[in-house]
Amino acid sequence: MAAAKRIAAVVTTYFPASHADVIVGKFVKGFPTDAGLLAPEVEIASLYLDQIDARDIGLELARTRGIPVYPSIPKALCLGGNELAVDGVLAIGEHGDYAHNEKGQKLYPRRYFFEQIAGVMATAGRSVPVFSDKHLGYCWEDAQWIYQRARQLGVPLMAGSSIPLFWRDPWLEHEPESPIEAALAVSYGDLEAYGFHGLEGLQCMVERRRGGETGVVAVQCLQGEQAWRALDAELQPLAEAALERANTARETTSPGTLAELLDSPTLFLVEYADGLRGAVLQAQSPRAKVRGWAYAARVDGRIVATGLRSHGGPPYPHFSYLGLNIQRMFVTGRPAYPVERTLLVTGVLDALLESHRQHGARVATPDLGVRYRPAAQPPIRPSGPRPVGASTRPLD
Repeated sequence: MAAAKRIAAVVTTYFPASHADVIVGKFVKGFPTDAGLLAPEVEIASLYLDQIDARDIGLELARTRGIPVYPSIPKALCLGGNELAVDGVLAIGEHGDYAHNEKGQKLYPRRYFFEQIAGVMATAGRSVPVFSDKHLGYCWEDAQWIYQRARQLGVPLMAGSSIPLFWRDPWLEHEPESPIEAALAVSYGDLEAYGFHGLEGLQCMVERRRGGETGVVAVQCLQGEQAWRALDAELQPLAEAALERANTARETTSPGTLAELLDSPTLFLVEYADGLRGAVLQAQSPRAKVRGWAYAARVDGRIVATGLRSHGGPPYPHFSYLGLNIQRMFVTGRPAYPVERTLLVTGVLDALLESHRQHGARVATPDLGVRYRPAAQPPIRPSGPRPVGASTRPLD
């Protein structure tokens, strides 16, 4: 039997419920799923921590599991030596004490992480698969650099969050080449970290439309009354349909009007190159009752909608499905879905935050002509419309 592939975990910081915990931790302890707890098929062989949080659990996990902790990214990839010695890399650039810029972007070192990872591979003359958590970079320039550098080196690259792999209630997946006319996602939370989730929930659906993805030509970020006014005869029915499926703080059958649910929302408008209208309604106010994600679209004149469900608490099994798809890439060398999705979402979010900085100005995006089609092989997903009780006992 072949030895398990060795994976380096390169993370910003590691505390309970951090992305390092809910992603890397499952590669150590197992993946809780609807089918029970699945044992990892790969091995976390090294760990690099950029920051040690006061609540750190990464060092103790490494000690008890016999995982070496290295003082640099190159040493983690070389397992303490001078040559690339791992078969894949988990780059988790989320959480930690990093500054924000004037656009509200948290300056996570995702590009720095990838520069170091790519440098080791370039020196070695060979590449291994890399997963980069959430955005490719906090800005379009960093994301584009990472994407191009990965292509130059032939790095199998995946990125993004767990949102596309949530339970869908009811099940909804557009058939390839669907005649999608307009689409809207509902999200909540801050504009950058959670705005990414809303945009990714939108993009993982609309990329299956007729002609595939051809890019985005302009965006606009509207708030308060501007947002309400922009909900026209095409978008408002989609908002109502999506909100019927979204999680709310009250979880009632009839949760209330748009105004009651969203209070003072932000509206992302996305103009696609092929004419598709996309939008994300982001509930930011502490008085808003939306605490989840949903999606609605008009397809060939008919509105369809689904709720995107997470488990909501420990052991965060929605990250299991993300982890299982990452693991499949480590084993096969093929990403579970195109990294171009994350590249486009990263660029759209960067432009939307610029629109927000300009008080709702329409921002043209001539660089976002990102073209791709969904992967032919479907990703590993939950088996039902809602999370079910799964074994949560960690593997010994």
